Amino acid sequence: MSPRYRNGASPAGRFIAVVADVMALILGLWILMYLLDANRGNDLVRFVHDAARFLAGWSHDLFTFDAAWARVVCGYGLAAVVYLLAGHALAGRVHRH
Repeated sequence: MSPRYRNGASPAGRFIAVVADVMALILGLWILMYLLDANRGNDLVRFVHDAARFLAGWSHDLFTFDAAWARVVCGYGLAAVVYLLAGHALAGRVHRH
């Protein structure tokens, strides 16, 4: 989280920034688990995958690369970047008002 949200920021702006960070973290964690071929039978892996699939529903299978890993990185990565940019932009806007 950016230092400007820690000191003197409104609670709503901090909350929005933290939610955006957590959403991006979940998506990034799923990308990492996928690339490292995590055990899909594990409860934690299944939870992270389900949460990431929900968060990236709009960008899932958006790209049609031949390699599955490229589709996962681009689809889920795009969602993570959008959530970070939109969340922090909104948090900054709330902070100013």
